[in-house]
Amino acid sequence: MADPKIVDYADLESLAGQEIGVSDWHLIDQDRVNLFADATGDHQWIHVDVERATKEIGGPIVHGFLTLSLLPMLGPEVMKVTGVSRAINYGSDKVRFTNMVPVGSRLRLRQKCLAVEEKAGGKQTRMEATVEIEGKDRPALVAETLTVMYG
Repeated sequence: MADPKIVDYADLESLAGQEIGVSDWHLIDQDRVNLFADATGDHQWIHVDVERATKEIGGPIVHGFLTLSLLPMLGPEVMKVTGVSRAINYGSDKVRFTNMVPVGSRLRLRQKCLAVEEKAGGKQTRMEATVEIEGKDRPALVAETLTVMYG
């Protein structure tokens, strides 16, 4: 497992402009895709009909929103913040699905801190989240994520 960067809440501002690190690689298999389809109601054939997808497009592809939904799982592998009483997902900006992810791929998160600012009595981090596909030059996803943390 990746060794996350450990940073204290009081020192968050020191991360601005820095690459934080990368998570471990995680396999995205058809079972995970099917569970996501069931959870969201998105059963489009390109994701869940293995036979048709293989015949028509070379194989099933992972939902873009499944890739985005991996960020809360992958983020703690990159960084852990101590001295935090709670953290609130404030949203995402500039979310782009930049490459298709074939089912059976391995993905990881590369994270960079773009900014840390005071917000609502806490600190808001703006992170660049890049989800990489093993063996591919172009990532699956690039997004700016916003989190407000309270000490």
